[in-house]
Amino acid sequence: MIVSRFFEPAIAQTSYLIGCAATGEAIVIDPNRDIARYREAAARERVRITHVTETHIHADFLSGARELARVTGAALLLSDEGDDDWKYAFGGEGRLLHDGDRITIGNIHVDVVHTPGHTPEHLSFLITDGAAADLPIAAATGDFIFVGDVGRPDLLERAANMHGTMEQSARTLWRSLRAFDHHEEWLQIWPGHGAGSACGKGISAVPYSTLGYERRFNWAFAVKTEDEFVAKVLEGQPEPPIYFAMMKTLNKRGPDMRRTTPPPRLDPARLAAMAQGAVVIDTRPAAAFAAAHVPGTLSIPFDGSFVTWAGWLVPYTEDVYLIAAQDSDTQVAELVRQLALIGLDRVAGVFPPEAVPAKAAPGEPVGTIPQMDAEALARHLLAGDVSLIDVRAGAEWRDGHIAAATHVPLGYLRARVTELPSGPLVVQCRSGSRSAIAASLLRQLGRQDVANLRGGIEVWSAAGLPITDPER
Repeated sequence: MIVSRFFEPAIAQTSYLIGCAATGEAIVIDPNRDIARYREAAARERVRITHVTETHIHADFLSGARELARVTGAALLLSDEGDDDWKYAFGGEGRLLHDGDRITIGNIHVDVVHTPGHTPEHLSFLITDGAAADLPIAAATGDFIFVGDVGRPDLLERAANMHGTMEQSARTLWRSLRAFDHHEEWLQIWPGHGAGSACGKGISAVPYSTLGYERRFNWAFAVKTEDEFVAKVLEGQPEPPIYFAMMKTLNKRGPDMRRTTPPPRLDPARLAAMAQGAVVIDTRPAAAFAAAHVPGTLSIPFDGSFVTWAGWLVPYTEDVYLIAAQDSDTQVAELVRQLALIGLDRVAGVFPPEAVPAKAAPGEPVGTIPQMDAEALARHLLAGDVSLIDVRAGAEWRDGHIAAATHVPLGYLRARVTELPSGPLVVQCRSGSRSAIAASLLRQLGRQDVANLRGGIEVWSAAGLPITDPER
């Protein structure tokens, strides 16, 4: 049996190619839109992709299953479990799967298990190497069981706006875990996400596990009652990015084929005018943006959180223009690839980094974001001449915050900008990175007197300045 694991760090997502060396057939489970990597792996392993499937209708990335099946001619296999709200609109393009079905890939048996809770239609796949064994060696569990955690059951309510489903989904997840618990301790767990995914609240960075290990060390297997599980699984879940609802819709409807034409390089002289009406994302480091930027542009640095904040803050209904952090075809291609993972396909053009003036010149206004240190902020708060906005997540806020702060998580800042106090603002997060994005967004929304707390609440705390006790 051939197994290739693919981890996409931009979205902390995992997919798998499982092949039979004897017959040269292979199945891909939970592919994302970067389908070239699966085709390259298949060629490298000298197998052909004959089947493509996924564990559920994903919320955190745009599925590549439909496109990969079309390009390779593979059979598309989709869940037909769950209620009518969670049926694939394009299910007629492939084979519909139900609990107890078996998929045969040469000598490999893939048994379908309905494991609802994260979503109603969720499936897990038991993998048996029929050439060597008559019991499964592993389970591809998608968003059902992670290493150290389980899939969150609140997304239908909090991301897809299906009110009143959160507690019932948690109870369904509890029953799915109990039903799955009879398998052998040595059964390997191949999860669909790793640390950094918003599909759980405590997912380990360890790539895979065993059911026996999870029984001993995963909190979800340690709780003794259904009510205790429901309370714990719903407690402290991170805010689901607003683009999750869009992903659910697109993945249910059927993602379009990805556009492969690279965006055009644009004349730097056009940037200042374009930034006054179009969506222009400056991907340079936050410090570079703070030192000099074109007014009207939004700072989302090209780092490990780029896709997350693009999904939160960039509209799906408009063309998007990018300012590259480096003037290289490789980086531009990577920017476009990562945005495509969440369906942001409307990249209409790219400016080189030198399109941003190093300093103000006649007819070329340059914006800056002042950086305030902790001691200066303390003095200003005492004098009452600034308002502090904490843009961290809710769980971070509850763990302790600066008493004078107003809490508005970064992802909700655009929608709640009218709630902010008038007058000068200072924005703050844990270390200063999210607040740098927040400062640029506030500038874009018309709040000009905005500064960023350099180093965030970490530097404030290190300076011995007070933080409220964690909320109980």
